[in-house]
Amino acid sequence: MSPQSSLSETSVSLKPSPRLALLITALGIGLFALPIPPWPSACVSGFGLFLLIQTYTLKIEFTKNDLVVWQLNKEIRRFPFEKWLAWRIFFPEMPGILYFREEASPHLLPVLFDPSTLQEQLRLRVGTLERPKTTPLTTS
Repeated sequence: MSPQSSLSETSVSLKPSPRLALLITALGIGLFALPIPPWPSACVSGFGLFLLIQTYTLKIEFTKNDLVVWQLNKEIRRFPFEKWLAWRIFFPEMPGILYFREEASPHLLPVLFDPSTLQEQLRLRVGTLERPKTTPLTTS
């Protein structure tokens, strides 16, 4: 068994990364210095604080067959890899956003976890998903 295949059979939980939440909170606080009403600043700061709380209450776990989202040790959602059609991390150098598409629907998730480990695990478990599209059979 290769090291890569044994890694894909183990469960991996991602470490929290507060980068995105802190960036949005700092942006909101910085908006208070502008000569605008305070409510946009308060909304942006509040959203940043919400994301900061989510950073430490949510947990992403990669199992052999699924991406599992946990909140306070309760499973919220399970995304089976076999149903994934595509994935991409937007702005991986900055606090980014994970996009992935399942057969049923697309999903956008803020990256509240270590982005390099997230990308590594996605490549290991679902690859690049650059599969050729199947074309319908044509009859003549």
